[in-house]
Amino acid sequence: MPRAVTGASYNNLGQLVNVCLSTAYAGKLPAIPNIAYEDKEHMSFLELLQKRKSCRSYCSDPVPREKIERCLEAARLAPSACNSQPWRFVVVESPQLKQEIADKAFGGVFAMNAFVRKAPVLIVVVRQRSRYAAMLGGALRGVQYSLIDVGIAGEHLALQAEEEGLGICWLGWFSERLLKKALGLGRQDKVDIVMSLGYADGQDSRLKTRKPPSEIWEFR
Repeated sequence: MPRAVTGASYNNLGQLVNVCLSTAYAGKLPAIPNIAYEDKEHMSFLELLQKRKSCRSYCSDPVPREKIERCLEAARLAPSACNSQPWRFVVVESPQLKQEIADKAFGGVFAMNAFVRKAPVLIVVVRQRSRYAAMLGGALRGVQYSLIDVGIAGEHLALQAEEEGLGICWLGWFSERLLKKALGLGRQDKVDIVMSLGYADGQDSRLKTRKPPSEIWEFR
């Protein structure tokens, strides 16, 4: 029987892939082991992807503005349908505004994400209208390209945050109405995602669980 993936550390991605491919899944999602990174400066892109996890516990250290701006620049460089770039990013650093957003937009039935009140920074991803060609093509295909575009830009931002040594978490469960009211956003603006950002409070030892390659890869 193939060996199960455990919490052991591996020194290179090749060892990780070999173990994952030889795992008996038995209907369960395999846990991806943590890789020991000895030289972050030469970390491969796949290693960075393996290392990134959603962060829900932050320390109070402020995030330098230049790190935030590099994350935003990564998002700005993202591709989009017809180069529509249907996004804006509202960075919330003010403790008072952050508290208001946490109390109102993340209160009540949305309280499972109340940890945002301890995040030094909130990034509100505002989705805007795509260009006419993208909207027309999306209507004909039944695809809302602006949602795809915002998702790509958000992941660019998240991966740059990991590169900067920051923790980040995608949040989709909140009161959009109360969030838009707190930020003074217009009726035409759509907020699908909020991202909490900051330095993680301690090491995250959780293992990722992902579907095995046999379930998601297909060559024809």
